[in-house]
Amino acid sequence: MDSDLVRLSKRMSWALRHAPRDAGIALDDGGWVPVADLLAALKVSRGELDAVVAGNDKRRFAVEVDATGREMIRASQGHSVDVDLGLPPADPPEVLYHGTDAANLPSIGAEGLRRGARQHVHLSADVATATAVGTRRRPASVAILAVAAADMAADGHTFYLSANGVWLTDAVPPRFITRHA
Repeated sequence: MDSDLVRLSKRMSWALRHAPRDAGIALDDGGWVPVADLLAALKVSRGELDAVVAGNDKRRFAVEVDATGREMIRASQGHSVDVDLGLPPADPPEVLYHGTDAANLPSIGAEGLRRGARQHVHLSADVATATAVGTRRRPASVAILAVAAADMAADGHTFYLSANGVWLTDAVPPRFITRHA
């Protein structure tokens, strides 16, 4: 995506994940808002919105038609506001991955992976995606962690799979985390 669309993607993420009221929109319980409301609030065209949705390699946004025929949009995950994504529990693969800044390793070793202000910890099914996520802030210091997801599930932890392939869970205790080679 070009830089203008990247900026719009970030504005959409901010509005749909973290500050809908500040953006002038109201999310329903599932995090959905009418496309027309988001366009008006962000003062962007439908073409710009469609370009962001289609061009986002992480498929951060979902667009659907509701029962009344209105087009609705939401962020696929990553919310710090309370929404119910309606995702059923899912059996994870044996191992999932998490990319992070190496500076976080001491706290992760002590406390595990925590959701922070978000609703869930985000995990990836492959090392490449975890690496892409982990390199967002400080590419030179990325650390890839392997999470024993099947063992966690057997221990009673619940996992969800978002529509864009991101695995979600409430927390990952340290005993299920190793550094990926």
